[in-house]
Formats: sequence, C-alpha cells, structure tokens
Amino acid sequence: MKGKVSLRVRIFFSMILLTIFSLLLIVVATYFQYFAQNDDYNNRRLIRKETQVKSHLKNIITKDTTIKFVPKNYDYFLKEFNPISTIHKVEFALYSLDGKPLYYSYVDDFDETEHLKIKDTIIKNLTKNQTSRILEQNINEKGEFQSSYSLLLGDDLKPYLILYFPYFEDLSFSQTELNIFLVRLLQVYSLMLIATIFFAFFLSSFITRPIEKLRSKILKTGLLEKNNRIKIKTKTKEIESLARSYNKMLSELEKSAEKLAKGQREQAWQEMAKQVAHEIKNPLTPMRLTIQSFQQFNVPNEKNYQKKLESFLKTLIEQIDTMSMVANTFSDFATMPKPKIKDQDIVEITNSAVQIFKSSNVKIKSTKKKIIWPIDRTQWIRVLTNLIQNAIQAVPENRTPKINVDILLEKNKLKMNIEDNGTGIVKKDQLKIFEPKFTTKSAGMGLGLAIVKNIIDSLNGSISFKSEPNKGTKFSIILKK
Repeated sequence: MKGKVSLRVRIFFSMILLTIFSLLLIVVATYFQYFAQNDDYNNRRLIRKETQVKSHLKNIITKDTTIKFVPKNYDYFLKEFNPISTIHKVEFALYSLDGKPLYYSYVDDFDETEHLKIKDTIIKNLTKNQTSRILEQNINEKGEFQSSYSLLLGDDLKPYLILYFPYFEDLSFSQTELNIFLVRLLQVYSLMLIATIFFAFFLSSFITRPIEKLRSKILKTGLLEKNNRIKIKTKTKEIESLARSYNKMLSELEKSAEKLAKGQREQAWQEMAKQVAHEIKNPLTPMRLTIQSFQQFNVPNEKNYQKKLESFLKTLIEQIDTMSMVANTFSDFATMPKPKIKDQDIVEITNSAVQIFKSSNVKIKSTKKKIIWPIDRTQWIRVLTNLIQNAIQAVPENRTPKINVDILLEKNKLKMNIEDNGTGIVKKDQLKIFEPKFTTKSAGMGLGLAIVKNIIDSLNGSISFKSEPNKGTKFSIILKK
C-alpha cells in the first residue's frame, strides 16, 4: 500500500532516531553542566581571592597597634598595600565608607577612571547589610568581568573600608577543554551510531521475521485450499499467541469450508435433479397423451391405420430424441471432453460455422485472410454457433438482424468480437449470464453460455461482454499463446 511504512522500517528508524536524540540530549546537558560548574568554580575562586586580600589587608592594618588606620596615617598604610596585588595576582581598590577612593592597584587591565567611581546605590546597599557582598557584571575593552563590593570589618565588627575587587574569568582554557570534550564525545557517538545502524537492521529483521512469516502464510490462506499450520519458534508471547489464533482460525475455516462445500454439492445436485426432471417431464407429457390416444384407437374400424401409426411413432421418436438431447447436454456440461488442440484456420472455421445459419445478416471481418491458431475445431464451432444463435435470437421480430463477427490478430493475442443489434441484457441479469441453468429465453436449458465459458477457460482464454438495453450486446473472446 502506498504511504504505509512497514514495522521493520519503523523499528529501524526509531532506534537510530533514539540514538541521535540521546546524543543531542547528552551534548546539551554536558554543555550547560560544564558552564554551570565553571561559574561555580569562578564564584568560589572569587570568594577565595577576596578573602585572601581581606586577610592580608587586615594583617597590615593591625600589625602595628601603635599606628591606627586613620586618615592622617593613610599614606603609611597605602605603601604597605602595593605588594598585595603582586603576591595574590589580583587588582583591587579601597574606598572610604562615604565612597571616596583611597587606593587602587596599578594593573594594565584595570581601568582607573572607571574604578575611581562608586555608585551611591552600592554604598547604600552595603550600609544596610554589612556582611553582604554586592556583585555586578561589567564589560570593558578587555572583556567581561565581575565587580565585587564588600566591607572590611574591624575586631569590633564595625566597617572601616570598602573593598572593590574586579574578577576576570579566563575562559580560554575552559572553552578549549569543552571543545575537546565535545569532539571526543561526537567521535564516540559516531561510532555508536554506526553500530546502532547495523544493530537496528538485524534487530528489526529478527523482530519482524516471525510477523513476516505469519503475513506470508495469511496471504496464502484460501477457503477451498489446504492450508498449513504455522510453526514459529519464538519466545515472543504476542507473536506466539497470534500464531495460535491463526491456527485456530484455520481449523474453524476448514470446518466452515467443508460444510460450505457439502452444502454447495447438495444444492447443485438438487438443482441439477430439478432441471433434468423438468426437461425430461416436458417430452413425457406428449408421449403419454399419444399413447393414451393410441389405446383408444380401433384398428379394424379405423381407416388410414398405417398413416396414423407412422404419425404416432414419429411423435414418440421426436420426444425420445428431445430426452436424449437433454441427457447429452447435461453430460457435456458435467464432463467437458478433453480438447484436441491442433493448429486451425480461425477464419475458415468461422465462415463454416456461419454457413449453418443461411443468413446474409451475419458479417465476418478479419484483419487477415488466414489466421492459424491452436484450438479444438469441434469445440470452437460450438462456441461460435452458440454465440451467433444467441445473437440472432436476441433481435426482436420487428428489427432486421445485424450480426458482426470481427477477428483481430494482435502479436501473440487473438481477439474475436460478436456484436448484435438486439434488445441487450438488462443489468440485473448481467452478473448471472454465464451461470448454469440461467437463461433469458422462454425455451432452453440455460447451459449454452456456461458451456461456452468452460470451453474458453480450457483454452486459457477469457470471455466478456458489453451490453446496452435496446441497442445490442458485444461478446469479446481473447486467446493468448
């Protein structure tokens, strides 16, 4: 069927798509997980560096208890702050609690003018929560970085400085590491995909093999044929159940077919017996009446005795011949003699058959003067006479019969058309026209066309017809070599 996809193909592509989907899912999950871990690492590193700087600053400020960290002593402490940037490899800046810049390290990547400024909102938020840390995402010509603002608290937990700490993430290594990981993952999954294609092909074949076997068996199942049971060695419960159901159906089908065949045989014999009885009864009635009339016949006093006796015998013989014809007709239909196939001239046989009717209303037309074809001459004449006789009888009395017989030879195919201008065949009778005992005429046994079809079938040919009411009928015979 067009547009339908087999189960095997569905399983095959489903496994491949599942593998591809899982690959994409793992790549996406890995990508986000990698960056989440990277962000977590950088946040922890920022806190660690910031804590180290705070600890270092506190040590410097509290190292000499005689010198307090007040504005007049700022210059002394600021000189001590310079090595911190080199030791911890970071840059930082210090602001007073009102936002005035006190110190900033000299690092090339650090934009001094930007870091000399501190927003009022930051100061406000820090004073609200002294233990908090404010992070801002910034960007400059060097790239993205995080700005961290926090308070430096004394031993009395009172703030005395604002620490600004810019943190630049080095993403080059992380990105390179991620790319290497993704490339390796892609290589592994490419091999897995190739393996999956082969595995899916064999697995889909293995799964659908019992179903395919079951399908082929079902296709060969016939009502009047000997059907074999399905024996499938499989551990699949559903397929085994399906095979059992099919075998059970075969058993029921055979029983139904046996009952049907028996019923058809009985019905056929009943119909045949009725038909034979009817056809034999028809001549028996005049025979009975003739004999009864002859019983009342007074020989001594009757004149023309010989003449009446001959008439009586003639009537009996005619009725006996009718009964014999009935018997022969049914015999011919029941046991069609084996055809004696020989190369015959179809055109010559057709002309010979038409001569029987002694009518100029039957016209024969052939594509060639002589067409040799392997047939049984006697049976072919019977086919022609039956069809032509039916054609003549189909024409009403008020119409001149026009019967056309066309013979065509096309390569290895012989075609013959017999067309009349009769009353045609009504639609309801067309399906039964080749059935035995069916007739549209007031006389006859309805076996003529059935015998014709049997003969054509024995020649491996076909017969069909087209009919239009009150216009005529055309029978077409096709024989192939």
